[in-house]
Amino acid sequence: MSGKHVLCLGEALIDVVIRPGEEPVEHVGGSLLNVAAGVATLEHEASICAWWGRDDRGARLAEWATSSGVSIVPGTDLAEKTAVAYARLDAEGRATYEFDLEWAVPGIEELDSFGHMHTGSIATTLEPGGTSVVETARRIREQATISYDPNVRPALMVEPAKVIGRVEELVSLADVVKASDEDIEWLYPGEPVENVMRRWIAAGPGMVVVTRGPWGAYALLADNRDMLHIDQMTVTVGDTVGAGDSFMAGLISGLLDAGLLGSPEARERLRAAGWSDVQPALHRAVVTSGITVSRNGAYAPTPAEVKAVTDADPTLN
Repeated sequence: MSGKHVLCLGEALIDVVIRPGEEPVEHVGGSLLNVAAGVATLEHEASICAWWGRDDRGARLAEWATSSGVSIVPGTDLAEKTAVAYARLDAEGRATYEFDLEWAVPGIEELDSFGHMHTGSIATTLEPGGTSVVETARRIREQATISYDPNVRPALMVEPAKVIGRVEELVSLADVVKASDEDIEWLYPGEPVENVMRRWIAAGPGMVVVTRGPWGAYALLADNRDMLHIDQMTVTVGDTVGAGDSFMAGLISGLLDAGLLGSPEARERLRAAGWSDVQPALHRAVVTSGITVSRNGAYAPTPAEVKAVTDADPTLN
């Protein structure tokens, strides 16, 4: 393992994937566990702080986290039952979600060992855990960098007015923000993606990235007025489950390797970074997400798989 220890704070759950005309299939999932597994598979130390039960599904989450190289923060298994997300896939493999879950944050006694924290999705807006996530972000920010992915789930967030304050609060605390264009459209109906990105970058992050599915991604840096477009890989889609989480894991890993996340000093380097400094991390994110969508279910690509893609296409280095 190399680099700073990453804390992923948020949901781990069981995805029940429902395809048209097929029997439901259960997969280990949850946005924050997916990111933790992706970061660990890319050879950085990662821990998950989540909320699951001491039941069969919780045992599967714990086993999968451990086998992926992810450490589990004590207290994570104290929920009454393990959360479930029902992912209904359409004919093109796109997922919509329904949830059966509760969310609280176990007390994290030691934050000193973490150089970076990632959070987002359900964990930041569902109470009582959402408020605890913000409090943890404020505590850890003195020693660590923070990344945030709103990862909108309308079934739980209900309407933009109920969550927009929390979203913007976490944007202001984060060093890296990643969202999808669908997230932006739900949060700010009718507002151009570029306008939201510029408003977010002015609130404090060193980097804002918005993914746009087959149209790649846009990126914006604090110290550069121009916006960068990153092409997506061309792949045959299995499904989109975990695609954004895989992008996030690749981005965090690449920025850690570049020395642009992991400490207060790295925060300042990111805020002064140019495109040549961050392009390798952005390309890694594109590759990891591309590999993931070529599979069924959330999948954490290995360094060897990423290297095989970049070796075949030197423009992705």
